[in-house]
Amino acid sequence: MKNKNALLLLAILVAVCATYANHFQNGFHFDDFHTVTDNPYIRDLRNIPRFFRDTTTFSVLPANRTYRPFVSMSLAIDYALGRGLIPFWFHLSTFLVFLGQLALMAWLFVGVLDRAASSPGAPASEPQRARNRLAALVAVAWYGLHPAIAETVNYIIQRGDIFSACGVVASLALYVNRPRWRRWQLYLIPFAIALLSKPPALVFPLILFFYIFLFEESPRRARHALWQTLPSLVVCAALLALQSAMTPKSYLPSMHSPWSYRITQPYVWLRYVGALFLPIHLNVDTDLFPFAELNGRAVAGFVFVALLFAAIVATARPRQLRPISFGLAWFAFAQLPTSLYSLSEVENDHRMYFAFVGLVLAVVWAGALLQQAMLRRLEKYAPLPRWRTATAVKIVLLLCAYAGGTFARNQVWRSEETLWKDDVEKSPNNSRGLMNYGLTLMSRGDYTGALDLFTRAIPGAPNYPSLEINLGIACDGLNRLSDAEHHFQRAIALSPGNDETHFYYARSLFNHQRLAEARREAEQAISLNPSRLEPQHLLMQINAALGDTAGARAVAMGALQLAPGDETARKLADHPAEDGERYWVELSLRQYQQKQFAECIASARRVLAINPKSAEAYNNIAAAYAEQKQWDEAIAAAREAVRLAPDFQLAKNNLAWALSGKGSGGH
Repeated sequence: MKNKNALLLLAILVAVCATYANHFQNGFHFDDFHTVTDNPYIRDLRNIPRFFRDTTTFSVLPANRTYRPFVSMSLAIDYALGRGLIPFWFHLSTFLVFLGQLALMAWLFVGVLDRAASSPGAPASEPQRARNRLAALVAVAWYGLHPAIAETVNYIIQRGDIFSACGVVASLALYVNRPRWRRWQLYLIPFAIALLSKPPALVFPLILFFYIFLFEESPRRARHALWQTLPSLVVCAALLALQSAMTPKSYLPSMHSPWSYRITQPYVWLRYVGALFLPIHLNVDTDLFPFAELNGRAVAGFVFVALLFAAIVATARPRQLRPISFGLAWFAFAQLPTSLYSLSEVENDHRMYFAFVGLVLAVVWAGALLQQAMLRRLEKYAPLPRWRTATAVKIVLLLCAYAGGTFARNQVWRSEETLWKDDVEKSPNNSRGLMNYGLTLMSRGDYTGALDLFTRAIPGAPNYPSLEINLGIACDGLNRLSDAEHHFQRAIALSPGNDETHFYYARSLFNHQRLAEARREAEQAISLNPSRLEPQHLLMQINAALGDTAGARAVAMGALQLAPGDETARKLADHPAEDGERYWVELSLRQYQQKQFAECIASARRVLAINPKSAEAYNNIAAAYAEQKQWDEAIAAAREAVRLAPDFQLAKNNLAWALSGKGSGGH
């Protein structure tokens, strides 16, 4: 029987691997940018000790810096294994922990169900234990193949949820199945790692208390449960104190009214439970906003929570029903941290990850008991094996349907464009979603489409600095320079302490050869946030364009202190004389090949600051403008390239392309 169960678990893990086979090359998204791709600290393994003592290493955004040292450490290891920002390595490590959690869940669920089926002096019978193992494996399969779990598995920085949930599951599984280890408190080690990965793990003492209260016999159950939970409470209090001390004052979790946020949460709980059965509204960034007052949806949420707690109490009495009570309580406890503590979004798909561990146990066990009762009635109509076979087929078909949804959800996470297109379709009133989808259009040169999306986002976010920045970039790309400057300056006025507002304005000024102003804005960006490399790269370019080689080298040395492996800074610091025309020509070409057309033009203009007669630079500018269908700018640059180098065939080709494009109306 043990071998059969092990094979079934292995089959489930293989099915999960097959379901997620299309996700390993998915890109970085959303919060990944400020915590992973733009974070210089994860690029050096020597920073690992620093992750545990310096919260500024978690993110380059001061408002998003929290204390999650194990997450940062894992990112640094992935960066080292992949020798760069290679998504495969980041997804692989996350997925291995996910598989480990599924195996631990099976172990935990079997222990809980066996406890429910036994009584003092009367362990569970072998047939009952077999049913328990089957129910546990069905719950694990449902969880592992469920589309709602896909967001957390795909979303690299949200591995914190996986580490946190896995640690809690591991600690409880050890407590349930290895009672001899309790005297040494070894079961608390995974819990400590979980809490240093993400704060929701703090509910472990509540889950542990409820497990002991329900399943461990004692004359005074509540007192016994509290006493047994005390070590975890001590660890939790100590680590929460550390979290509080390490979290900087710049951390800004939310700007919502706490009252509005909290009265919305019961309705969010209702939506999460609905998503377990019918996950059709999964979305990376919701357009559900906090309720300004009690309304019909808020009341429905409060009624649901009341019924949930009534169910927890009702099923806590009969021993056979206690796994249902335990699973529902797990779901409620897991939601408490993000429901009581006001955050930026009222709901996130990845918040279901931890909560669903308990919910799938409760629902599957309720289904198993219901099936058992139905089989007793159906036995007179047909043999039991036939009914059991029919039930097994239905379960497999349902699991395949969920797996198909997960496979499709992985495809949504393929790129920024696929992700935000899906978001805009499902949450058309989400200004941030509209803006981020616009960014994907702008990255491939569609400034007109991007500007339309940005403009649609304005009514919902009229004073959003990031939106103003992107309006400025789009207008700049369309050569609407006065509009661009207006948006950049408004972004600075809205958020003068935000380094990004100054950086993007500096980049625009540099692209238009307003070098002195550009240097001032770039220096301001660096002074506001020294953790970002991009402003430092820009300032190196500006100083070099101004002929200030010493200033450029000084900035490069500072960047190397932040990120010793930074190639751009290393090249300039080691060979400042060689950091000239050839370097920027080659960089411009690489950026063109990567469809980074705005950056391609900026680098080519850097060449012209060094050598105003560079035909290659003008040719790169022409090609980049032509890709964006800005035919007049492309024609002007291509003609200048041909004038400087009459035999430059590639420039002649680009000129012909631009003239043809303009003549045909851009098609």
